[in-house]
Amino acid sequence: MESPETLQTLRTIESWPVPTAAAAVVRADGSVAGAHGPVDHRFALASVTKPLTAYAALVAYEEGAVELDEPAGPQGSTVRHLLAHTSGLAFDEHRVMGPPGQRRLYSNAGFEVLGDHIAKATGIPFAEYLHQAVFEPLGMASSALEGSPAKDGVSTVRDLVRFAAELQAPRLLDVRTVAEATSVVHPGLKGVLPGYGHQSPNDWGLGLEIRDGKSPHWTGTTSSPRTFGHFGQSGTFLWVDPDARAACVALTDRAFGPWAVEAWTPFTDAVLGELRGR
Repeated sequence: MESPETLQTLRTIESWPVPTAAAAVVRADGSVAGAHGPVDHRFALASVTKPLTAYAALVAYEEGAVELDEPAGPQGSTVRHLLAHTSGLAFDEHRVMGPPGQRRLYSNAGFEVLGDHIAKATGIPFAEYLHQAVFEPLGMASSALEGSPAKDGVSTVRDLVRFAAELQAPRLLDVRTVAEATSVVHPGLKGVLPGYGHQSPNDWGLGLEIRDGKSPHWTGTTSSPRTFGHFGQSGTFLWVDPDARAACVALTDRAFGPWAVEAWTPFTDAVLGELRGR
């Protein structure tokens, strides 16, 4: 992952109170603006797994294996509801908390139901489908799903840079599908953003969180409202800022906590500032 330039801001991950950290920035044209740390180290992704799962689900949609509005999960919910955290399923239990489409209930269980649904529709175990649909064509050779489609992915910064480039200039999906995935689904719904409290509205697309005007938030104070991505409880994040025409991946091996809340926002603001200055 050599780059003719290195964003100096990326070196600040060395001050993070974590055993291991790596980060990189990739522009919308696919060029790497900078990388720092062990970019080939395999990290547990936690919920950064969800955008990968969602992308595979959208490949299944484009292949005709599933429809976004077909029944899936609790009665009345659909694939779209599962992707947008509006199925009514509880956070970590296969328990219905309410009717679909009424509240933004962030749900690992919903993504597990989604993985099962796609496996049944395609006749391929979901981990293998994710490999065939996303990892293999993008050359993400160090990535794998080792359990739940909600939280058990493993990957490297090098691999996730390829995925972040795909999100900005899609090759596996029609650009209109990605535009839908990064637009608000069921606008106006309130909900809790794990780690950052109640948000009104708590906007999401299809497997991707949309920043909009959320505060507090794990991206930067200068991140555009159109910024989308995901963070994980293993101390990981991936964001794409369409206005900055860039994406950032940061992976660590320390669980999310106050250290991340304190470090990530100024880090992102510094990255965006350095990008604007170039």
